[in-house]
Amino acid sequence: MLFEKEVFGEESMELFGENLSASLKSGGVVYLDGNLGMGKTTLVRGILRGLGYIGPVKSPTYTIVEPYEFENQDVFHFDLYRISNPEELEYMGIRDYFKDGALCLVEWAEMGEGVLPKPDLVVHLELVRHGRSVSIEPKTSYGVEAVAQISQRLAS
Repeated sequence: MLFEKEVFGEESMELFGENLSASLKSGGVVYLDGNLGMGKTTLVRGILRGLGYIGPVKSPTYTIVEPYEFENQDVFHFDLYRISNPEELEYMGIRDYFKDGALCLVEWAEMGEGVLPKPDLVVHLELVRHGRSVSIEPKTSYGVEAVAQISQRLAS
């Protein structure tokens, strides 16, 4: 079950992320797939806003991970663009972040292949006309539930 939607503009991408966040309140692993400038960090900002975060959200391109703590959930935003070898992730203790209940949002997941856990969802972002095509592909039973929820929420 694949969910697809066209999104036009930064504000719409954030709103899409806010809607997606309602399906991720139990945590999970989400890979964000798309070329540079496709809106991955904007989508993360929307997810974080949907969870109640009001501060600035920046891409962790240089820090590799940005943590966000909520009352009932930890969220970790990863950007693995600058990783040259997946082994680097082992040295930073990456497995410690992927704990039960945590939401891990991973940009450039292919750079951590073989080290990262299997995703619950893969969100693909592609250029379409003057916006983005967003498709959400479930990879686990939890991911299938999340896609069903987002499909129902955004059916209109």
